[in-house]
Formats: sequence, structure tokens, C-alpha cells
Amino acid sequence: MNTVLVVGASGVIGAAAVQHFAALPDWRVVGLSRRRPDLDGAPAYDHLAVDLNDAAACSAAAARLGGVTHVIYAALFEKPGLVAGWYEQDQMRANLAMMRNLMDPLLRAARGLRHVSVMQGTKAYGAHVHRMAVPARESQSRDPHDNFYWLQEDYIRGAHDAAGGDRASWAFTIWRPQVVFGGALGVAMNLIPVIGAYAALCRELGLPFACPGEHDNIFEAVDTDLIARALAWGAQAPAARGEIFNITNGDVMVWKNVWPAIARAVGLEPVFGAPLSLAQFLPAHADAWDRLVTKHNLRPTRMADLLGESHHYADLLFSWGAQTPPASTLVSTIKLRQAGFGDCVDTEVMFARWLARLADRGVIPPP
Repeated sequence: MNTVLVVGASGVIGAAAVQHFAALPDWRVVGLSRRRPDLDGAPAYDHLAVDLNDAAACSAAAARLGGVTHVIYAALFEKPGLVAGWYEQDQMRANLAMMRNLMDPLLRAARGLRHVSVMQGTKAYGAHVHRMAVPARESQSRDPHDNFYWLQEDYIRGAHDAAGGDRASWAFTIWRPQVVFGGALGVAMNLIPVIGAYAALCRELGLPFACPGEHDNIFEAVDTDLIARALAWGAQAPAARGEIFNITNGDVMVWKNVWPAIARAVGLEPVFGAPLSLAQFLPAHADAWDRLVTKHNLRPTRMADLLGESHHYADLLFSWGAQTPPASTLVSTIKLRQAGFGDCVDTEVMFARWLARLADRGVIPPP
């Protein structure tokens, strides 16, 4: 029996990992996060409510986790407003401290540990500070900018070296998804509930379902269900040991081209030429959202609890306020495919599936 510890279990990637691993035979799942993952109909799993900022609580939890064989570290600290914090040293130090608080005692306790997965992202290539190479490849030299990714990566590599390096009993894999979409609510970076709430308000208020973006920059999405399947593969694949992998759905997207598919999924007509800030629109209509929730007998979720910081992420991804077209951001996934994981997802189908799940869960009204 394998035992996987999913750290950051209530986040967009962590929740999908809990759901996927719990459905696999021969896997026991322990989710660790401050709040329990919001999973409907999930198979059985254990949950530990732990604040990663509390070193004593992490040590106490680690003492109960001696049977852990695999770790998925998907926890994340972001500041209010999101983007500005990406450049601030205290945000970076906080993310390193969270990892160390848990992993230092866990590495001592889990004598049977075999694998650790660590999440990064496209910011590893400096996408937030400069135009990145297209396509970005894992073989590129480390981009010379400050990033908590590097602090966490250096920590994991150092811990692995201290355990024996290539002779260590455990290995690690570093994952770099591009723009992640999934079912988690109230998280830092997930546009599915943002788009779902926006569509519901447009229908309720008689507003056009206008695409918030106006530029034609190309980027890549990645479905959390796909990430979860890749994590399960990487947890046991010899080809994943010590490697860095980009991961995307396998196709590319431009907002204006995918917007008609999103509109079909929510039962509205797509409209173009009226960009707007979702970070402004959604909080401004929080009262209308509360009335909509009551009218349609939805789950009693406040706008702030639905969005987290993801409405700020939406403005970034829709390039709100950009006077010139943003650079396209594309990464190569050849390395992952050649290593043995070739799964893929149609991005338009992904949007329809996740928005339908929100309706099925009673988070948004059905179309």
C-alpha cells in the first residue's frame, strides 16, 4: 500500500490530486491543509488540518506521518492582490518557510519515503518579468530573477543530496504547469469559478456575456485532472526521477477563440469588443450575487469565498489594461511525452466540463 501526502489539499491542484489518488487501488491518501478540500463524492481519504506557518504544528503532524511513501507539495502562499506579491521577498521567504516547517520533520519521520513532487509554473521562465523564449524548455538555464520556486527547489535538492543523492531512497520531480484550471473555490489562481460567477451575473442582470480580453496573445491551459494523472505517473515512473517537466493540455488557446465554447457551456451568446476588469466587476456585484444565490437555492457561498484572489489573476490573464498585445507564452512538453506521459485534454471540453461541475455542485445556476 502506497501512502501519498497531498500538501495544500484544498488548493486547485491539491484537491484534484486528492480526488484522483483516492480513486486508485493500493493508495491511501492523506490531505494536509488548513481547510478540508471541497470535494463532492470523493472516495475515502484522511485529512489533517495544519497551518504550514506553524512549525510546532507541522512537527506534530509529521510525527503521525511515518508511513508516508509519496509527497505532493502543492501548498502556496499568496498576498492579497496577488500579482504584486510575486516580486516581494517576504512572500518568497514565507513559501520556503512553509515547505521547511513540514518537510524537515517529515523527512526524519517518513523512513519509507520514495518520491516527492514539487509544483512550480511558467514564472520559472520569467514570464511575469520579461518576454520568455518560445517555446520554453526545461533544459534552459535557471532564469536570473528572484522567485520562491528557486528557494524551494534548492531546499529539495539539498535535502536529497543530504539523503545520499543518487543513492537516496527517495527521488523528486518538479512540475511546471502553465495556466491551471480546476474546481477549487476560494483559491489564489483558478478562473473556473470566476468565469462561472461572471456568466451567472450576466444572465441574471441581463448583461452581455462579453469576453473580458481583447488581445490575441497565445498561451496554454492545463486541466487539474490531467495534472493529477501526471502526478500519479510521476510518483512511480523511473523516468521522472530527478526531472523537471512542463505540462499543458496539449493544445493552445486565444481567449477570443475559446470564448464561444465557454459561452455555449453557460448557455449565453458570446460578445466581443467590450473588455472589462473582472477584479472590479465581480466584487462590485457581490450583493447581486447574494440575491442570485438565494433565488436559485445555490450553496451559500459569498463572492469573496468563491473568488479568493482569482479575480486578480483573471485580470492578468485577460490582459486587462494592456495597451499593447502581451507576449505569447508557450512551453514545450516534448520532454514529458518522451519520458512516457502522453495524456492530453481538449481545452474547450475542459471549460465545459468544469463549468458543468460547478452547476452540478450547486455553486452556479445551471445554464
